[in-house]
Amino acid sequence: MSDRPRFLSRLGLADAVTAGNAALGTLAAAAVAFDPTIAARLVLLGAVADGLDGVVARRYGGTAIGPHLDSLADVASFGVAPALIVAATVTGAYPFESSPLLFVAGLVVPAVYVALAVIRLAVYNVEDEGAKTTHGVQTTLAATVIAASVLAGLDSPVVVLSLAAVSAPLMVTPVRYPDLHPQDALVMGVVQACAILFAGMAGESFAFALLFLALGYLVLGPRFYWRDVSESVGEPDEGANGSPDGDGADPEPGA
Repeated sequence: MSDRPRFLSRLGLADAVTAGNAALGTLAAAAVAFDPTIAARLVLLGAVADGLDGVVARRYGGTAIGPHLDSLADVASFGVAPALIVAATVTGAYPFESSPLLFVAGLVVPAVYVALAVIRLAVYNVEDEGAKTTHGVQTTLAATVIAASVLAGLDSPVVVLSLAAVSAPLMVTPVRYPDLHPQDALVMGVVQACAILFAGMAGESFAFALLFLALGYLVLGPRFYWRDVSESVGEPDEGANGSPDGDGADPEPGA
């Protein structure tokens, strides 16, 4: 009998990358307590890992547990972590004693955001996995919008709360979002990497560009970004199971 632990024997290299995404989400959640900008960078780094696991799965093969592991990791990185960024930003600026309504909203909206992200990921696993389109805004896209706004300096409590309040229901909307073209995913991935790596004015500029691109896809994607669903050349990155992942497998804005 093999001496390898039962669980490790069922994991592939892509699954290890996916687990790294979950770890980044946990670090982002912890970083909220002392620096929301670090938390935002970790969320974006998690999105990079979410895209990388698809590349690795395509190159080395995926496993049966890949899609399930991917969804669990996405809950941490693109559900809980951005929700905590919003909660900390709002409740820190508006204590209950001075602004009870905003304080409560700063708790309720993030909680609803996480709940709808979980529902969206579960529905994706059942209905949309393997398709070139997906119902609702990808969790990765919603998290990218929140994280990019923080890094771009648009971190007003009202702004981040509004972004979360709008993104949450959009994750479960029946509107279909198409996968990104590979070249567009590459451009967004490069901009995202620069937003993570650079600080100061340069970092804010790249973060603003990422936010602009993400919002553009969020608003215009369903109507103007359709591609031939029969296209088989140059498909977007795959999820951890090696199938096209409409919920965050692209370098970004996926989820």
